Amino acid sequence: MTKYQFKLALSPTEIAAYYQLRQEIFCQEQGIFQQSDRDEDDTIAYPIIAINNKNQVVGVVRIYETRSRLWYGGRLGVHQDYRRVGRIGKGLIDKAVTTANAWGCDRFLATVQLPNVRFFQRLHWNSLAEMTICDRPHHLMEAQLNFYPPNDEPRPALQFVSTACQKV
Repeated sequence: MTKYQFKLALSPTEIAAYYQLRQEIFCQEQGIFQQSDRDEDDTIAYPIIAINNKNQVVGVVRIYETRSRLWYGGRLGVHQDYRRVGRIGKGLIDKAVTTANAWGCDRFLATVQLPNVRFFQRLHWNSLAEMTICDRPHHLMEAQLNFYPPNDEPRPALQFVSTACQKV
């Protein structure tokens, strides 16, 4: 069985692969964005990646704090060749929420595309509201933090992460 590693993307190589996979999923495959899916949230986000046993980035998500103790997850995606049984998506969600929880999260929210709402509900998320983003139905969802105990991930300086992201 293939093992996956879930970690913060900190090196320029990891961050380049993170953005490349996001571009493939959200621009080329889903057509949500034209040229790039990057936005202002990327300036404050911590990128998280899933890596397979060949050291390839096969999944991505970002987390960011919009105000004290309020965190969001976003741009969750798994390479199309690795979408089976939700193992990578579940691992990315777990890493995202447990990391934010370790960094002082009181609430963790995400906007989730409609086809993925049930998957999130099975992972202990509640739907708070329905909304439309980029002409697609989404739900604003909140993680039940008691199911995501804090991990031991040290929080890198955001300036370091931002600088590494800009080099890509």
